Amino acid sequence: MEAMDAVMDYVQPTRNFSLAYVLLDSVFVCLFVFLLFLKKKRVTAYWALAGGVLYFLVDFLLFYLASGSREIFSYVLSYPERTTLLGPGQTAGVLFWMSMSYGILDFAFIWLWLSHDEHRIEYSLLIVVWWICCPLMADFIDNLLPNSLAFMTTRGTGKYHGIMGLIMAIGYIGAIVYNILQKDKERKVPLVRIFIIGFMAQFLWEAALLVFGIRSQNYGGDSMRQLMTLLQNSLVETNLGMPYIFFIHRFVTSRYRDDCSKVSLPVVSASR
Repeated sequence: MEAMDAVMDYVQPTRNFSLAYVLLDSVFVCLFVFLLFLKKKRVTAYWALAGGVLYFLVDFLLFYLASGSREIFSYVLSYPERTTLLGPGQTAGVLFWMSMSYGILDFAFIWLWLSHDEHRIEYSLLIVVWWICCPLMADFIDNLLPNSLAFMTTRGTGKYHGIMGLIMAIGYIGAIVYNILQKDKERKVPLVRIFIIGFMAQFLWEAALLVFGIRSQNYGGDSMRQLMTLLQNSLVETNLGMPYIFFIHRFVTSRYRDDCSKVSLPVVSASR
């Protein structure tokens, strides 16, 4: 039984980040949302905020409360071995920041690329550059303040990756069958494109977390385990929702522009 549990939890994503990282990232995410509203990308901004809320509900209600697969510990940077398991209230606070941060940026990334936004590359690069620079700046602050608070989050995947696979299978198989039956080529789902968008949305920040020492510190330098976590999460955890997101995007953008103004529908004259 122990061997079976070990196999099931072979992919066990963890993150280690300091309070400085949390504060810096929170400021950036607020400024990013402000930029979207400033540029009148209101639908993108609302969608991004909804993504953050969705991530929080999934992470706290499902991963933490329902399945018990999520745990969060606090510790002082100078004494990383002295960890304290956080209770539900503190866990909810940390998960709210994590969910709003990655949920907002991921969902904004997806919406901008589905919309063929003229500045999608600039916004995407802004996000990726931040994921690179934030841990570097946080490390600088942490070296100055070695007694600062830090957190470690961990979750096993054996209890829910199967459910994620089922959701992904239903979505993509449904989209594939839809395309086979759809005679209008312009109405077909761009399956390869949405798969790549979903993969890249997850892969870019998973890779940044891994490269800059935030992801998978509990793996003891096991590069294969790190690679498996990177690839499994990238292939599944955002991509499972892409077919559903595509149809939501099609529905919303057929009625509203990004500034929330309504799309003018063609007037059909009544024949006599």
